[in-house]
Amino acid sequence: MDFYPVLENKRVLLRPLQAADIEGLLPVALQPVLWKVSTIKVQEKADLEKYVQTALADRERGEAIPFVIIDRRENRVAGSTRFAAISQSHRRAEIGYTWIDPPLQGSGLNKAMKFAMLQHAFEVMGLNRVELKTNELNTRSRNAILSIGAQQEGILRHHMVGSDGSLRNTVYFSILKAEWPEIKERIFAKYGF
Repeated sequence: MDFYPVLENKRVLLRPLQAADIEGLLPVALQPVLWKVSTIKVQEKADLEKYVQTALADRERGEAIPFVIIDRRENRVAGSTRFAAISQSHRRAEIGYTWIDPPLQGSGLNKAMKFAMLQHAFEVMGLNRVELKTNELNTRSRNAILSIGAQQEGILRHHMVGSDGSLRNTVYFSILKAEWPEIKERIFAKYGF
């Protein structure tokens, strides 16, 4: 499996995350609204450095493929995302750890990014299942996940502990390989990515 792919379409470029990306990501990452309902908090450069180092270590272990998101329309760094919880033996992975500059949320960038990732997951990586999850309180994220054709599977109660000690209920979603052709046509074809 290639842990350093470059994924792209007309709207987005997803390139492998590197330690050198910290400076470019910092202005986006330091916006508190991004971490409001997250179990992770990035409040200063050291937090982002730790976040990136963890992502890179996960990649080295074969557990993740982290990306920097480049918005081609604005030609700038827009955030980060990754394939996580990769299980090659079970042919599944999670799309997660996604954070996008708030002014670009709702602009179509996330949909273009998810299309590139889902296409790669099912058509290149040969996965049978892609999982997505979010905080039960994150209505915007839940709606975005549903808008790409994912099916809600359930809510895991008190599934995670936030950085402030709060207990998080996590909503799980998935898309299956067998569902991808129909979702690709019904949801994504109209965008011409």
